[in-house]
Amino acid sequence: MDKLSIFTGNANRQLAIDICEHLHIPLGKADVFQFSNENIFVKINQNVRGHDVFVIQPFSSPVNRSIMELLIMIDALKRASAARITAVIPYYAYGRTDKKDQPRVPITARLIADCITVAGAQRVVSMDMHAGQIQGFFNIPVDELTAQTIQARYFAAKNISDLTVVSTDEGFAKKARKLADRLGAPLAIVEKRRLGNDGTTEALGLIGNVEGRRALIVDDEIDTAGSITQAARMVREHGAREIYLCATHGVFSGPAIERLAKAPIEELVITDTIPSPDAKRLPKLVVLSVSELLAGAISRIHDGRSVSELFN
Repeated sequence: MDKLSIFTGNANRQLAIDICEHLHIPLGKADVFQFSNENIFVKINQNVRGHDVFVIQPFSSPVNRSIMELLIMIDALKRASAARITAVIPYYAYGRTDKKDQPRVPITARLIADCITVAGAQRVVSMDMHAGQIQGFFNIPVDELTAQTIQARYFAAKNISDLTVVSTDEGFAKKARKLADRLGAPLAIVEKRRLGNDGTTEALGLIGNVEGRRALIVDDEIDTAGSITQAARMVREHGAREIYLCATHGVFSGPAIERLAKAPIEELVITDTIPSPDAKRLPKLVVLSVSELLAGAISRIHDGRSVSELFN
C-alpha cells in the first residue's frame, strides 16, 4: 500500500474509517468545514505528492454540500500534486435526472459528472447507480460496484423457503433478475407509473405469482419510500405471506420513515453507503456494510488488478 492515501469529507466519515481498517492504513488528515457564510474550506494536512489518492464521499444529505466538498477536495489534492485522484462515490445523487424526459429540463447527472472530471478526478468508483447510462456521462474510467453479492449472501444465510424476488418496477427488473438468480428464486414485477415531478407513484398491477410465498422486494434506493411501500401492499393483496424489503441506498427523505413504519414487512435491509442516523433506525432495519467491498475495489485499482474479480 505504498503511496496509497484515503481521504473523506463529512458525508459518511465512518464508512471511510471502516474502509481504512480493511486496508490497514490510516485515514488521511484534512480539514473540511463550512464557514458561517456557507463557503466550504478544505486543507490537506499531509504530503500527497505522487500519491494514489481515493476520496470517499457519497452524495448524502445535505446533498449539494456533499457534492461541493468532493469537488473542492479533488481540486485541493490536484494542486497538492497527487499522482492520481479517484472519486469514490458510494451513492450518486441526481441519478434520476439521467435523460431529458420533459421539455426544457436538465440532465443533472451529466452535469455532476462533468464537474467531477473538470475538478481533476481521473477515475470514479460508485455503487448501484440509478441508471447504467450514467457511466457513459464520464470521460474517465468508471467502476460501478454492486451490493447484490452482499445482499444475496445475507438472504441466502436466512434460508427463506418459497421466496420470490419482486422488482418495484419494470426499469429495475433486469437487476432484480440477477439477484433472483443468485438466490435461485423466481421473479415478479410491480407495474408502476410516476405521477408528476414530486416523486408520487402509483402501483398498477403485479406480473408474476406471490400467492402463499415470501416476497423479497428490491430496489436500488429508498427515497420517500412511496414505490417500495406500494409494492409491499400490492404483493400483500396478491397473497404473499411474508414481505422483506431490500435496497442499497437508504435515503429515507420526507415521509419515508412513517411509511416504512406502517408497512406490512418482516425486515428492511439496506447498506451503509449513506449514514443512518438514530432517528431513522427503525426496529426492523438491518444495515449491511459495503466497506470491505469498497476496500477490495480500492486495493485492486491501486495494484492494477481486475475489479470484476470481486464478483466472480
